[in-house]
Amino acid sequence: MKIIDLGADLESIVAQEFKSLHSGGGRSSIQGGQSAADSALAQLNIAGYAKDRSEVWPREARGASVLSPYIRHNLLPLQRVWDHVAKAPFSDREKYRDELLWQEYARHLYARIGTRLFSNLRFEQIWDKPGNGWPEGMACVDFATNELVEDGWLVNQTRMWLASHWTVRNEFGWLHGQEEMYRHLLDGSRAANLLGWQWTVGTGTGKPYGFARWQVQKRAPELCGGCALKSKCPIQEFPDEVSLDAAPHEALLLADPDLAATTGPIIVKENKTPAMVLLTVDSLGDADPALVANPKLPVAFVFNENALAKLQLSSKRIYFYLETLQDLATRRNLTVYLGDPYEFARQNSVAITYAPVPSFAKFKDLAQIHPFPWLKSPHPLSVRSFSAWRGKLK
Repeated sequence: MKIIDLGADLESIVAQEFKSLHSGGGRSSIQGGQSAADSALAQLNIAGYAKDRSEVWPREARGASVLSPYIRHNLLPLQRVWDHVAKAPFSDREKYRDELLWQEYARHLYARIGTRLFSNLRFEQIWDKPGNGWPEGMACVDFATNELVEDGWLVNQTRMWLASHWTVRNEFGWLHGQEEMYRHLLDGSRAANLLGWQWTVGTGTGKPYGFARWQVQKRAPELCGGCALKSKCPIQEFPDEVSLDAAPHEALLLADPDLAATTGPIIVKENKTPAMVLLTVDSLGDADPALVANPKLPVAFVFNENALAKLQLSSKRIYFYLETLQDLATRRNLTVYLGDPYEFARQNSVAITYAPVPSFAKFKDLAQIHPFPWLKSPHPLSVRSFSAWRGKLK
């Protein structure tokens, strides 16, 4: 277990401590930290969101809020963002809240079915053929992949373009494509990224999203105008429609026999007095329940060395975490480590906030477990589609 000196220059930290634990990619213009998240939310104005949320280029035409990296790591809990837009124009507020609910749906689905989300969900689709589904030369695809690599963030529209082009058009495995996107995204969560790809390539709905020139001309016409392939566009027409076969039935999509396991603790579970708070990537904000409940305890965060070595995330994500931790260290007594977070939790008496992800089960002998801050409580009924799930919310 190695201590990371947050007082050092971040470039030096990444170069020295994370040398073999990332795939490069520099640093994003989207800054990590609670202070940056608070500032972004304070400046949020969603007037026009319903009309402009899918605009791609020019950037000033975009209506997307770019809050997803902060939402993913609970620097901005969904409830706080939900409340913040309460006075926005009705259509914009409802559309924006619909997107917040989509994030919550992804969390509910992943919490219930876990790693089953890595397999075709409801319909069969090519998923195990490796390769690069984003060949260079098309201005629209190059623009989106460049933004993904350089900034680690994309509007939802270009995420759908890339997912569709990878699998629906080029017939490479969607699982490999989502892994490439996940590596770069600052808001990369298994729940949201896997779900987004499943729905775009048709494994969630049976109807793949077809990517064609029409969408680019509507959302980013200047890209088409300057494209070297504008006179011989390879996506001039929509791809042929296909009928996907149903995947093996997944009973958990229809009903949850163990809602308590999906939801996690609903009240604080205390086994012994904690000596410190342990944060995870799923809850790094000042509103982390364990952090709030223990204002005088020291705080720890452990970069999972084995996971980083395997995943080879973009350095942008490492920088985002370090910026977030540096910011937190100005308010709390924080120590950052590189090692095994599960072993750290076994060796120390920690308070922690439950995370609705399969890997949380690796934590053992926890002193204190705090409930996850759900926007909507999970229910035991159907989650086979967003509309089915939403229709049963209380």
